[in-house]
Amino acid sequence: MKIERVLIVDDDPVMRDFLVETLLAMELDVYSAASGADALEVAKKAPPDLMITDMQMPKMTGLELIKRMKGLYPSTMIVVITAYGSIDNAVEAMRLGAFNYLLKPFTPDMIEALLNKMNEHYALIHENSYLKAEAGHSAAEEMQVIGESPAMKEILASVDQIAKSNASVFIHGESGTGKEVIAELIHRLSPRHDKPFIKVNCAAVPETLIESEFFGHEKGSFTGATSKRLGRFELANSGTLLLDEISEIPLSLQAKLLRVTQEQLFERVGGTKPVKVDVRLISTSNREVQDLIDQKVMREDLFYRLNVVPLYLPPLRERQEDILPLAHYFLEKFSGENHKPLKALSKEAENKLLYYSWPGNIRELANILERAVVTSRDGEKEIQPEEIYIDILSLDRKSQEVPMTLKELEKKFILDALKAHNQSSSEAAKTLGISETHLIEKLKEFGVV
Repeated sequence: MKIERVLIVDDDPVMRDFLVETLLAMELDVYSAASGADALEVAKKAPPDLMITDMQMPKMTGLELIKRMKGLYPSTMIVVITAYGSIDNAVEAMRLGAFNYLLKPFTPDMIEALLNKMNEHYALIHENSYLKAEAGHSAAEEMQVIGESPAMKEILASVDQIAKSNASVFIHGESGTGKEVIAELIHRLSPRHDKPFIKVNCAAVPETLIESEFFGHEKGSFTGATSKRLGRFELANSGTLLLDEISEIPLSLQAKLLRVTQEQLFERVGGTKPVKVDVRLISTSNREVQDLIDQKVMREDLFYRLNVVPLYLPPLRERQEDILPLAHYFLEKFSGENHKPLKALSKEAENKLLYYSWPGNIRELANILERAVVTSRDGEKEIQPEEIYIDILSLDRKSQEVPMTLKELEKKFILDALKAHNQSSSEAAKTLGISETHLIEKLKEFGVV
């Protein structure tokens, strides 16, 4: 995220040549024009990141050029050249959108200092633009990192160590286990915490656009590329890039991605100039990567580059100690968001949550608790089991190794609930979210009573 293309506009050939040579020595792409009209023609072919213009020029003044340029290319940064006696003009230019001014006479060091300042501003503009675009549709669940189970306590201790390094991290686990949340925690605890944390959902980007999404593109590089665009790698420069669901990246792009992981170097789509970045990579996948490698869907060498530090997030059904703390957190969160009074979970409602296998993991728990908050009856202090909308046929934490009929499963769940409540039919019915009368009818149907 640096200024690369600079347009110099000055009718004085000596000043124009001086600026061109100075900026070429800084390894920038430099174009020049002797008038405002010529500058607009040059900009049509390649809009500049930065325009440095004199104020006093025939036919079209610097102020007129700034108005025209800002109207056509709002993101172009502008610096004006002015003499000591024309400071008022420089102030007017800044009011029209110029970033700063160069006061004659100036040296190459002064130009370089101003350019460094502008690069910081330029990077911030593009980062803020990305963050605004992401704000309305963030893939991350806004959840607290809660871990009372031994497995999660061990993971959080590992995260604390992992965060201190620059090593690539590969987080594996089922959908909804909180992989993205852990990735963001690693960034927050790292030395890069004050730098960008940029995310790309590899599964959500069309294959035809994913290269541009990663590496950006130059104007005119393909149909619809009406301006230069920075990719996620440039936006994440000096920070962290999360490649969510990395296993969905097309094989055709993986060779280029491998080069970036090795060299931190790439070219934009349609570009020829290498772009150097410093990015820490965190990747996630909910698929068994070794199977993808065996099926030739993912490059083995790329996986090894990304899997320097592996981290496995177990499903919620294997972290039972985390279910109720997470549930209480979501109750508080969704009660506040929906302007509802905070309610506790009844004991029966808690038991119902603990009995469930949570195939959708934390994301599913959040959805069910939000629904319970929104639909719970007014005037009651506790959320009841019937307000926890879970299918009775799913109320088993453990997968069944031997296939069972629906009737057999239903019988098993009812008998397990009775056993958990010392054969109390009323308590078992509350846990299952059915009436006691209905439970007794089922027991008669099964020949239990």
